[in-house]
Amino acid sequence: MSDSRGRVICCDLDGVVWRGDTPVPGSAGAIDALRAAGWRIAFATNNSSLRVVDYVKRLADCGVAADADEVCTSAQAAALLLSAQLEAGAAVLACAGPGVVEALEARGFRVVTAPPADAVVVGFHREFDFERLARASDAIRGGARFVATNSDPTYPVPGGVVPGAGALVAAVATASGVPPEFAGKPEPATVALVRQRFGTSGVVVGDRPSTDGALALAIGWPFALVLSGVAGSAGDEAVPDPAPPFVAPDLARLAPDLVAAYAHA
Repeated sequence: MSDSRGRVICCDLDGVVWRGDTPVPGSAGAIDALRAAGWRIAFATNNSSLRVVDYVKRLADCGVAADADEVCTSAQAAALLLSAQLEAGAAVLACAGPGVVEALEARGFRVVTAPPADAVVVGFHREFDFERLARASDAIRGGARFVATNSDPTYPVPGGVVPGAGALVAAVATASGVPPEFAGKPEPATVALVRQRFGTSGVVVGDRPSTDGALALAIGWPFALVLSGVAGSAGDEAVPDPAPPFVAPDLARLAPDLVAAYAHA
């Protein structure tokens, strides 16, 4: 394998660095070890609910130092996708959390909470209810473009999983009768976002083969699977057969394998 200089670890957050509000033991030390070995770290999450500054703070609370430009979210990918389709100033209905609002405003869109709208973005948020479902589906039936941050059906938390953005997206798709365009991992918008920020050489680390593993395939990077989230006995996805190049119980036990594999290219 080639040298790790200039290479990037594209690291998922939910199920890798933390589960819900609980840090995964050893994850902070593993990230320190990877950085010490010369890897750059990108944090790529399909959870669009938080602002970038919130993710930076959550990482700091887990003992991980991060800059804002090291964080890539599905909210940013959704805004990037729409920026290629709509003019700045277009009205976008955010059926989502503050992370989506932040990303849309950063691209110059006017965020609204009710129709009419030029587009609707649906992402994970705990405030989703019948009224939000009705407003989003009304706007889509009225011709608004329908973009979903991601399709993850669940998110890992201590003791299990909770409904993810994919569950909310399915409700809006059913009510509107329109299928969405997806922006998060492993879709082209996220591939483009990662390449723009971090270049063309790296490893994808994640806990969900259907998204993190698929992103690795789409971007052409090796996939390193950790079993601290939704894959394997801890969650609701099976370990692929054949297995990815790297599989470990958690990030702490994965990091030495990655360092060793790329140390003597």
